Amino acid sequence: MKKHNLLAFILLGAAVVSCGTSEEEKKNFFSIDTTGLKQQYQPQETLPLSVINAKEKAIDSVVYFINNKKIGTSVNNKKLDFALNNQKFGYQDIKALVYFEGENIETTGRVELVSNVKTKELKYEIVNTYPHDVTSYTQGLEFYRDTLVEGTGQYKESKLRKVNYKTGEVYKSIDLEQRFFGEGITILNNKIYQLTWKEKTGFIYNADNLKKEREFTYFKDIEGWGLTNDGKNLYMSDGSEKIWKLDPETLKEVDYVNVYTQGTKIKAVNELEWVDGKIYGNIYQMSAIAVIDPKTGAVEGVLNLAELDKKVTNPGRDVLNGIAYNPKTKTFFITGKDWDTMFEIRIKE
Repeated sequence: MKKHNLLAFILLGAAVVSCGTSEEEKKNFFSIDTTGLKQQYQPQETLPLSVINAKEKAIDSVVYFINNKKIGTSVNNKKLDFALNNQKFGYQDIKALVYFEGENIETTGRVELVSNVKTKELKYEIVNTYPHDVTSYTQGLEFYRDTLVEGTGQYKESKLRKVNYKTGEVYKSIDLEQRFFGEGITILNNKIYQLTWKEKTGFIYNADNLKKEREFTYFKDIEGWGLTNDGKNLYMSDGSEKIWKLDPETLKEVDYVNVYTQGTKIKAVNELEWVDGKIYGNIYQMSAIAVIDPKTGAVEGVLNLAELDKKVTNPGRDVLNGIAYNPKTKTFFITGKDWDTMFEIRIKE
């Protein structure tokens, strides 16, 4: 008899528990209403936010977050319109915290913000050609006064050097330690900044004599790809769609942009050059240069340089990479990894 009562007690307890609502079931009470949402938006548009109340619960309010930042509160699940004009390009993670009947439940969704700038295809003409060292795995290229400064890559082969761009003569060269894979360079306030690929380490040199002054560690766990500056801050690419804006003294993040066209993000932005308020960036393995608005990340123009790649015929050459702008001639100097040629080109209006 006791065993029977115990069994009945257990079965009754199970029945009582089953009558409750599990946390997993509660997650299905609400969801982001996607009927009025698109997958992609542009900055001039507005995001209409509301939640679907599947179980017809009495909703007190809904607090909305975009990318974990609170953007507003809706009373009784009224639609909340959110203007996207101040958001960075990229995925907008939506979170709705629904308050109802003394409880609250979180539900999430996502849309993508893309550029509203129409990308122009730019034309160019070849002004001149110059010799380029076929052992230079070019990672960074920039003029300092009238001298071309070049940073090269590959483990055990990475260098930083000054070159006569007309003849290819090397004025001065230093080797990186064999454990470093050299990447992008830029020159600011008489200092050369140089990145490394996976070592999360950068170097700062005296621009006159290439004497290393100090090393720095990246501000976060990213790769080093391209580098340029606007005369005040540094801009760094990491192989993704991001370009980071850095303080040249602390080497800490100031801001960032995501590089986007009207349809998609542009990953693998590599060697960078700052020209007249825009960032010119090699797109790795694409034989193309994107002209990027550093304030928004919008790709305003693209330069198809596939024909230059075809003109380089030396065996063992790798992809196009290397942009240096000469403000005196208003021309660009373009080369690639292990190319035998450097091209001087002028972009046509």
